[in-house]
Amino acid sequence: MISGLYNAASAYLRPALTSSSNATSTSDVQSEASAATDTATSGPGIDVSQLKPLQGAKPISAADNPVLRDLMATNWLTTHGASATQSFVSDDAPENTYAQVKVNGKVVATLYNGGSSTMTNEAAAKIGNLQDSPGLSGPDLAQWRADTYAELLGGTVEKAPTAITQSQWTPHESSAVTYSREQLDAAFQLMLAEGQKATAQRQSSYLASRTQPGTSADFST
Repeated sequence: MISGLYNAASAYLRPALTSSSNATSTSDVQSEASAATDTATSGPGIDVSQLKPLQGAKPISAADNPVLRDLMATNWLTTHGASATQSFVSDDAPENTYAQVKVNGKVVATLYNGGSSTMTNEAAAKIGNLQDSPGLSGPDLAQWRADTYAELLGGTVEKAPTAITQSQWTPHESSAVTYSREQLDAAFQLMLAEGQKATAQRQSSYLASRTQPGTSADFST
């Protein structure tokens, strides 16, 4: 009976691979890998031998593009002009104060010669969305706002010693500047000269660092 069970079980046991069968399997895998490599190599792609240089092609610089050249020159003039001009004093600077509105001795609003104003949150909530009188600007607008604020808030107006009259007030000029052809061309040349100088300095620093002791290593050992 035991013999019968052994015979029945042995029918379901898979024999181990022999050396010949293992060699055959390895050979098959290598053949398949070689075939896959050949297929990938012969697949669609770019044949470098078929590439041809472009005829008549040349690099394009900013100097060849008038729009880009003028844009770069304008930016250069604006940047260098801003650094050379005197410091700009804003409308709400203390030296531009026109008047103050006080309630019970406390400053609740400040008016400036240009017509702008600042106020406390409480005062702003009481004034709400007040529409300015049309046609007013500068000190005239500052005076109208001061009187209106004082009336709405139940306060008084105290004119500052730095207040000016409407005839003394000069509106700020527009920040937009138009440059002449000569200015743009000169600025572009100066910009190029600055770039060349910076490049030369970087190259000089690099060469100097290469000649210093300890900056190179001998890999022959």
